[in-house]
Amino acid sequence: MKKIITLLAVIGMFSLQGCTTTDNSVDNDTIGTVFETNQVSFLSTAYTIKYVFPNAIYSSDMVLVYRLTGTSNGNDLWEFLPETHYFADGTRNFSYNFDFTRNDVQIYLEGNNLQTLDASFRLNQIFRIVVVPADFASTLKTTNYPAVIAALKINENQVQKINF
Repeated sequence: MKKIITLLAVIGMFSLQGCTTTDNSVDNDTIGTVFETNQVSFLSTAYTIKYVFPNAIYSSDMVLVYRLTGTSNGNDLWEFLPETHYFADGTRNFSYNFDFTRNDVQIYLEGNNLQTLDASFRLNQIFRIVVVPADFASTLKTTNYPAVIAALKINENQVQKINF
């Protein structure tokens, strides 16, 4: 009887050691979508652009927005929104920001005296709108556009061009 109890205790110890809370599985079914705007301009009074999704996104989806700020060594530089610009004295000048619903995303400028804002910040702006599951977005640094796209396994040819 002692041998059976000892055997059961040893088997129990080994089986419980196999339990772990670490999930190192690979996510092969996360679907992300990337839209790229044509050159858009924020015109006086509204300073807002709106894109209506071709299909409503899931309530569990998250929208990330990036603005093209330039290039470096032939690579596009994408800045995560909200993006705030400051005066030399450290006070806020203006910001690019966005909000979204299941049906659309609005990108807008906010700040004081936007009509005096240099045209290079208002005109011919290009944005990328990335739709991802919220659980997926919580697992990576969303401010890093290349990391997000790499994790989604999206190629440049999969980016959907949209017009405003």
